[in-house]
Amino acid sequence: MRKYIILLILLSVLVGCNSHSGNEFISVNGTHFDLKGKPYRFVGFNMWYACYLGATSEGQKRLLKELDTLKSYGFDNLRILGGSEKSAFDRSLSLTIQTSPGIYNEGLLKGLDFVLAEMGKRKMYAVVYLNNYWQWSGGMAQYMNWSKSDSVTDIDNHGDFSRMMKYSASFYADTKANELFRNYVKMLVNRTNTFSGLKYRNDPVIMAWELANEPRPGPDGAVGEKNIDQFIRWNQETSAWIHSIDHNHLVTTGSEGIVGAIQREDYFLRTHNDTAIDFITFHLWAKNWGWFDTKRADSTLPVSIKNAREYINHHIALARQLGKPITMEEFGLDRDSGATSPASTIKSRNEYFRSIMKIFEDSSAVNAPLAGVNVWAYGGFGKPASWEKVMNNPEFFLGDPFGEPQGLNSVYISDTTTMNILWKTIRKIREK
Repeated sequence: MRKYIILLILLSVLVGCNSHSGNEFISVNGTHFDLKGKPYRFVGFNMWYACYLGATSEGQKRLLKELDTLKSYGFDNLRILGGSEKSAFDRSLSLTIQTSPGIYNEGLLKGLDFVLAEMGKRKMYAVVYLNNYWQWSGGMAQYMNWSKSDSVTDIDNHGDFSRMMKYSASFYADTKANELFRNYVKMLVNRTNTFSGLKYRNDPVIMAWELANEPRPGPDGAVGEKNIDQFIRWNQETSAWIHSIDHNHLVTTGSEGIVGAIQREDYFLRTHNDTAIDFITFHLWAKNWGWFDTKRADSTLPVSIKNAREYINHHIALARQLGKPITMEEFGLDRDSGATSPASTIKSRNEYFRSIMKIFEDSSAVNAPLAGVNVWAYGGFGKPASWEKVMNNPEFFLGDPFGEPQGLNSVYISDTTTMNILWKTIRKIREK
């Protein structure tokens, strides 16, 4: 009996070492998320580089400060990178988690361990994306390069965006490339966190596994049409496979929405109309989609807000049709005049964000399926620099991926007006 009591005490101590308990996995209940039997809605950020900060002592110092700051505002959800591949792309990450097939950078994996463990202490949750349609982190194009041993199609050399997109999209039908990808995912799901002692598959800090960042069937038109069936099959089969090796976590695709389905609503619905895909996602990019021009902000911002409202409401309607929650996991806007400095103004961005947050507040008030939003992207205490300087200097990491102006879409900690707009929304939602 005495031994039994001692065992119980030890077990309680071990459980108490992690602020999350085993019943804290986020789940889906109809068109909403549940956390410990209560609805879970969130306002959070993209912080793709979190594991890079976690990999160095200096980076860890900054990361802890960033997490404490985010939590103090009430932001408890981060979308982070969980896979990067070494490639020959000129503007891709030079330091990656996977340096060649099956060869991993343990330092970066421990960085990911550190992030998840520290988020657990603060009762924060992570959406972890496992691959990338775009070349800046290696992604699908690099898996194809490993499979075919051919030269990498580098957009920075030839400037042909459609050619790169076609190369990435060939990944879905390539058996060897997908075998290499699944080997990585299986390793990660079964990895034991060196800080918390939890296997990733048993860690409630992870809200969801995401197949990829912005998977597309290819460029709009004939190529995308040709690939669409294989694309849909890949999303559904890969989601089911992840569920087969991890019974605890949600799985989603990382889709941009209709824009990520060659502008076809029916393709978007077909892709996500599968029980293995637990919730749906969409992204919103006013500038990239030709709505917003920083040089003509006065005339293009109202149009951007109008189009954003229509795109959001359209996807809320699609979520109702599918009977699943939906998250807007990427949205952002340039700083005024395309500047990157923390000292630059953010008048247009703030007006845009107020409009977006009002839509989220209104949808929450009527219990609509829009269950969470993640801003792209969190720059926090980072310092703007050329992307060439960033990799080995944690103080320079920002939310903008390499190849893009560093700081352009980043929300700095000094952007208090923006942070307060977001904070007020999460406060209103939680009060309701």
